[in-house]
Amino acid sequence: MTTTAAAAARRKTAGAMIGVTPFFLFAILFLLLPTGILIVGAFQDSQTGAFTLANFGDLLQPSILSAFRISIYVSATSALGGALLGFALAYAAVLGKLPGWIRPTLTTFSGVASQFAGVPLAFAFISTLGRLGLVTLLLRDLLGFNLYATGFNLLTFWGLTLTYLYFQIPLMVLVVTPALDGLRKEWREAAQILGASPLQYWRWVAGPILWPSVMGATLLLFANAFGAIATAYALTGSSLNIITILLYAQIRGDVLHNANLGFAIAVGMIAITAASNLLYIWLRARSERWLK
Repeated sequence: MTTTAAAAARRKTAGAMIGVTPFFLFAILFLLLPTGILIVGAFQDSQTGAFTLANFGDLLQPSILSAFRISIYVSATSALGGALLGFALAYAAVLGKLPGWIRPTLTTFSGVASQFAGVPLAFAFISTLGRLGLVTLLLRDLLGFNLYATGFNLLTFWGLTLTYLYFQIPLMVLVVTPALDGLRKEWREAAQILGASPLQYWRWVAGPILWPSVMGATLLLFANAFGAIATAYALTGSSLNIITILLYAQIRGDVLHNANLGFAIAVGMIAITAASNLLYIWLRARSERWLK
């Protein structure tokens, strides 16, 4: 390589690095630096700042273990429900031979709905399925069906799970659609030529190829729900003991206030979320080898 070519290559590399600098600054300021502060604070005593493991020992308190357990249950239930329903919708839109306008409409709605969360989502569900919500009143006045007489309550485990499904299902549609697009027609035709039934095709060909993508997307949904706080706090307040609300109470609350214990709780949440995301990345890499 000549000197001129080498200089040009260095300028090109420098230009590319300048382009990605904002990303690295964003990651350092809003991801790495806060995570480092949390980890350091989790090992400090709240009074003296000395090194201690007591904060992690306090994670074994029944209230904190219960909060982790409920959060995991809500996240897992909404992830499984969102994965099943989202996959069914994506399959119908991609491979179901539906009218052509349905897929772009579904994709557009999914892109909007997957980002619709927080206080607006909680208010929407309270206005729709609350005790005086629109659907609740319509069911009572038109059909004589009292939804809340059945034991349903929007401010409970199942109410929060139902609310989470609003953004979990569209997210699943967006994540799994490329995997369904990657199924080649030649694979189905080859299976049919060899005498395979549709069930055998899905059992031995399409299923193993899609499995990593579907499982990875389900893990992504789990992590997405596990870290959510705005929707849960606006919907249930403190009536449902989930870990994100407990974390908020420890760091900012007036009654529960132990920032260092909150840091330890946050580290535990980071560990669970990181494990879920790392497994998702591994499964996604595995599926991409088939779908290239």
